[in-house]
Amino acid sequence: MTQRHIETSTGTVGTIGPDRVQQARRVERVINGQFVMDGAGVKINRVLTQSLQRRLDPFLMLDAFGSDKPGDYIAGFPEHPHRGFETVSYMIKGSMRHKDSAGNEGLITDGGVQWMTAGRGVAHSEMPEQTDGLMEGFQLWLNLPAKDKMTAPWYRDIPNSEIPRYTTDEGVTVQVIAGRSQGVDGAVQREVTEPLYVDIELPANATFEHALPPGHNAFLYVFRGKVLVDETCVPETRMAILANAPEADGVRIVSSQPSRLILIAGRPLNEPIAQYGPFVMNTQAEIFQAVEDFRQGRFAA
Repeated sequence: MTQRHIETSTGTVGTIGPDRVQQARRVERVINGQFVMDGAGVKINRVLTQSLQRRLDPFLMLDAFGSDKPGDYIAGFPEHPHRGFETVSYMIKGSMRHKDSAGNEGLITDGGVQWMTAGRGVAHSEMPEQTDGLMEGFQLWLNLPAKDKMTAPWYRDIPNSEIPRYTTDEGVTVQVIAGRSQGVDGAVQREVTEPLYVDIELPANATFEHALPPGHNAFLYVFRGKVLVDETCVPETRMAILANAPEADGVRIVSSQPSRLILIAGRPLNEPIAQYGPFVMNTQAEIFQAVEDFRQGRFAA
């Protein structure tokens, strides 16, 4: 049986056989994304937009950013509020400083992750701590269930050394940010939405399979090279939404050249989504209250 070499921040912990996918999910559609300006003028590629929130529930947004031109990122994201969801910032390359109204502060660097639960409300800033060089990464918005939307804000810095990873005998390296991947627990777990968030790096001519629960919505984004997913080509800077056929038990990814991608999946909440900018609740009345609470200074302090 094929085995894997597993590493954590404490070293090697053993080998386990890989997932066996009997019926792979097909690609429902490939998304090009749209370039927008956010924050104080940061250029990003928004690949999961508001129109896809219901289809990819519980995920609300995915932004990909990458540039070696300081003018594209140097202004950063000055202080702004959030309520009702979680933000997951994954820095492939570069340095970004986080500060928030709950008193948290941290520096995200190469390969690190910042996981923030906005909950009942927090204002934060994300500012570059570099004046040149490449800045590349992602920000994912993960919805909170109605029962948790007014929970206390929470924050965690996860340096790259603390992200579990494993390598298959075909040389595929997988970093497990959230969820569980082929027996390896990720750095973060969530009971209700059960998010899977993995970074997969494939050498040329490699195949990688990953089990996915049939009811979970799933997608992947390629940021190096290109891959085949059930015979559909997904090129660089494209997102592929995976179909939810009940008979499919996972995804099969094949690379003809060195490639790297993120694979994300989660259990849908199937709850109403009401959004006004940085506030995501279940009703318009809750949105009005969020705006008023922010104006009155009632967010975390």
